[in-house]
Amino acid sequence: MVRSLVRPRDLTERNIRNVLIDGVGVGIVTGVGTFLPVFLARLGASSLLVGLITSLPALTGALLAAPIGRFLERQRNVVPWYSGMRVWVLWSYALFGLLPFVIPLAAVPWAVIAIWALVTVPATFVNVAFTVVMGGVAGPRRRFYVMSLRWSSLGAITAITVTLVGQALDRIAFPLNYQIIFIGSFLGGLLSFLFSRSITLPDNPPEPEGAPPPAHSVGAWLRSLSDALRSAPPAFRRYALSAFVFRCGVAMALPLFPLYWVREVGASDAWIGIISTAGSGVLIVAYFIWSVTARKIGIGAVLLISSFGMSLYPLAASTTGSVLLLAVFAGMSGFFAAGNDLVNFDLVLSTAPAEHQATYVGLFQTLQNTALFMMPLVGTALADIASLRLALVLAGTLRLLGVGLYVALGVGRTPAAGAATA
Repeated sequence: MVRSLVRPRDLTERNIRNVLIDGVGVGIVTGVGTFLPVFLARLGASSLLVGLITSLPALTGALLAAPIGRFLERQRNVVPWYSGMRVWVLWSYALFGLLPFVIPLAAVPWAVIAIWALVTVPATFVNVAFTVVMGGVAGPRRRFYVMSLRWSSLGAITAITVTLVGQALDRIAFPLNYQIIFIGSFLGGLLSFLFSRSITLPDNPPEPEGAPPPAHSVGAWLRSLSDALRSAPPAFRRYALSAFVFRCGVAMALPLFPLYWVREVGASDAWIGIISTAGSGVLIVAYFIWSVTARKIGIGAVLLISSFGMSLYPLAASTTGSVLLLAVFAGMSGFFAAGNDLVNFDLVLSTAPAEHQATYVGLFQTLQNTALFMMPLVGTALADIASLRLALVLAGTLRLLGVGLYVALGVGRTPAAGAATA
């Protein structure tokens, strides 16, 4: 493995090396990005603004993921779009760090949200292109192997970054501490850009005769979206519906956790770093464990087990104010999330028609992003009206409902064409 990273022998090994080092850069920025909602909360931002960190990218994704998928399907090569758009997203954190130098602190949360809104468009390109590019690098037989390597290394770098950042934040005065770590994330963005642009994939085939033309109005786009979903294979429809419900529960809890840590528990930045490290640190081994487990018991069983485990996290977190227990629960959730990531990546590719993969990935992400847009706002509104604890309980309940749909609709019960093999 080390030899193939230092001296790759062929194109496949070079691509895998580039994917892994790209993941290192993403891991650095992801670790820093963990503290963005915490930064806003410490600036006194409202629950709504904290929720918008999750909801704004999702709104753009809900509106644009499907047409962007259709657009990418017509491009000769997706890699330049993947790397070029990613750089704008990763470098936005450096801009966040510069804001307190030029505007009053009271205006910083609104400026962060404005910048965040602008980068949601390139972020949507990255999200759609990621699945296509990684699927091209890995191929059906290497999906678990390549993605477990990437996500494990990304998790390790994220865990290290979060730990170091959490300790540093407690040793430097606010807000300079956050400014330094946000500006420093520029290095991670640069590393990701340099290696992601070096991924080499074959050009896409010419667009097949009779392919539907791109939509030129909102009504035409909605009709094309509906037609694409109706014409999708039944396995894709069942999976997309169930995953939408489950993702509603996941999305609802995303802004609630940092608010809960700061407002209910009163956790320090160092402890928030430890909690986040626990969630990402387990990924170092979790992806390999789930990769082996999936080959033994099947992706359907892993989907159910991992989804059920993720459902317990918000329920358990709502019962305690102990930062130590919260770190333990975050570690358990991270372990189950690793298995969920692997099988979801495989399911979306194996249930989508191969000749229109980018289009169906875009369609799937439209549904997922709809959940990611709506539910953080629902969660933060409920937290303000009732309590953070009640909102976390309802988020866990929604996840359990999604698990029930996976069972009822038989998602992953029989392997779809193109599913990963051992």
